[in-house]
Amino acid sequence: MTSLKTLCVAATAVFCLASAVWADQKSDYPVTPVKFTDVRVSDCFWRPRLDAARDVTIPDCFQKCEPTRIPNFARAAGMEQGPFKGIYYDDSDVYKIIEGASYVLALEKNEKLDKYVDSVIEKIAGAQEEDGYLYTARTIYLKYPQYKPLYTPPGAGERWSKPVGNELYNAGHLYEAAVAHYLATGKRNFLDVAIKHADLICNTFGIDKKQNWPPEHQEIEIGLVKLYRVTGDKKYLDQAKYFLDLRGRSEGRTFPMYGRHYQDHQPVVEQTEAFGHAVRAGYMYSGMADVAAMTGDESYVKAINAIWNNVVGTKLYVTGGVGSTRRGEAFEDSYILPNDTAYCETCANIANVYWNHRMFLWTGESKYLDVLERSLYNSVLSGINLAGDHYFYPNVLDAPNGRERSAWFGCSCCPSNLSRFLPSMPGYMYAVKDDCVYINLAL
Repeated sequence: MTSLKTLCVAATAVFCLASAVWADQKSDYPVTPVKFTDVRVSDCFWRPRLDAARDVTIPDCFQKCEPTRIPNFARAAGMEQGPFKGIYYDDSDVYKIIEGASYVLALEKNEKLDKYVDSVIEKIAGAQEEDGYLYTARTIYLKYPQYKPLYTPPGAGERWSKPVGNELYNAGHLYEAAVAHYLATGKRNFLDVAIKHADLICNTFGIDKKQNWPPEHQEIEIGLVKLYRVTGDKKYLDQAKYFLDLRGRSEGRTFPMYGRHYQDHQPVVEQTEAFGHAVRAGYMYSGMADVAAMTGDESYVKAINAIWNNVVGTKLYVTGGVGSTRRGEAFEDSYILPNDTAYCETCANIANVYWNHRMFLWTGESKYLDVLERSLYNSVLSGINLAGDHYFYPNVLDAPNGRERSAWFGCSCCPSNLSRFLPSMPGYMYAVKDDCVYINLAL
């Protein structure tokens, strides 16, 4: 079986072939991943890292969010007063950490963590406006006029007025976290928040609707597909496809095209080369694969496979890192891969894992797992120390003067992304198709 990756497994891993939630859909990936909850890892390499993610990284990230990000939800909810603190897309950090915490709760009972997560969700639910809108920067701006001089969100008080405000990016992480929490706990307190918000999006964006531009920062497409998986409501899948199909098309848009830095220079099915912001790109390619799996639209897969060949052939570091330039955190032109100024943002490398895993699920081909492994074991894990509480944002290949990880960042998308990715890592180890078992990662 040429697509089976035969590896020496040094850890003791016990797994069952129970079908994932995905199997309930009429159409899906041909290869089914074994759920991370059905994999038990007890080796000396991954087990300490998984324990650190559970015991250190997730609590550390929550603690770092306590002074600013979590109070923003409380202030938007009217539970306390004060100005918005941080960056307008900081809501997404809290969502990502809740997603990671939900994966921990799916693996083992933890009443203290469960109670804490519910307390944060209570603030998030309180911050949601009556029609489903949820964006603390703008809600606080309008609720407390006395604080307006201290922070003005993109677009000020007008919703959807500035795509660069990342309202839709935040939404994608909200949906992913809410689905993870529901599947882990069976509670709907967060899922209902996400559904209410997604319904607003579906009623606001579309043909002949008030808003008709695609997200400035891709991510909502992945979240919408996850909502579709768990609810079965096809409008969420249709909305994800609408956002993807709108890219590279200017007809009737209320905002002009963003250009190739945002993967908005051509229709997605016509793109053949990776351009622009590497995290946006990786999330978009992952969303395209998901929509293709759900709809059977193989034109998406043809496009992202051409882009994959371009990346792997000309824009991938030996470490599996992607996005070589600090200018725009982006893909550089082909073969421009400097060592000492390499960017290789941790989030971009995580997105590269997401994308390559989906390509494998489409095809069963081990070449995608080769790239996944290269990125995972090098450029993802380099983003966090063994203790689990210091992080790299960019991951350079050459640092002759010494370079240390940081405890946090003003823009902390990378630590929060690690907090959700690491607990779910066992879900990348195995997959099944018919009577075949795929062993995907070397241990």
